[in-house]
Amino acid sequence: MIAIVDYGVGNLFSLKSSFAAIGYPAEVTGDPERIRSADKVILPGVGAFEDAAKKLRDTGLDSAVKDAAKAGKPLLGICLGMQMLFDKSLEYGEHQGLGLINGTVEPIEGVIPRRLKIPHIGWNALHLYGESPIFKYTKEGDCVYFVHSYHGVTDAENVIADTEYGAPLTAAVQSGNVFGYQFHPEKSGAVGLDILRAFCEI
Repeated sequence: MIAIVDYGVGNLFSLKSSFAAIGYPAEVTGDPERIRSADKVILPGVGAFEDAAKKLRDTGLDSAVKDAAKAGKPLLGICLGMQMLFDKSLEYGEHQGLGLINGTVEPIEGVIPRRLKIPHIGWNALHLYGESPIFKYTKEGDCVYFVHSYHGVTDAENVIADTEYGAPLTAAVQSGNVFGYQFHPEKSGAVGLDILRAFCEI
């Protein structure tokens, strides 16, 4: 069973529909035990880091997500969900993340050229590193859909894809069984569905 964590933040039903489209039904749940017992866990998220992290803690689902990861279950964070996997975020202050990916979530302002708009919204090409199983159906240069003003800064060994938006920005990360996409696979057409299919096949 694939559990999509419901903590009041994220495109839950778009994700659920995407998994159904590739033949892997997923369950939207806020039950910690369902998350712990799932075969795979998806942590979605949109909005502000501080608010999302508080909601995850207040529901007790932060512990369930970390327990699933520690048990070796494939865990995938999407967009803000990916950022929450990091040690901390510098979005309007300093806020603790789940600590499953080493590093910090930092603003893209000051990294990209001033002429480029923030947030970064739109389709951008992926530049792939290594041979992560989540990209087994993905080609160098395939385009996916981004909406973000912050990006993950981590050790190079954790970065499995980046994208160019005036400067290289982290697009996907992996540390063991923990994965994260800064982009939205559920909004990325056939390429996004193939990326989700690869995750389901891990």
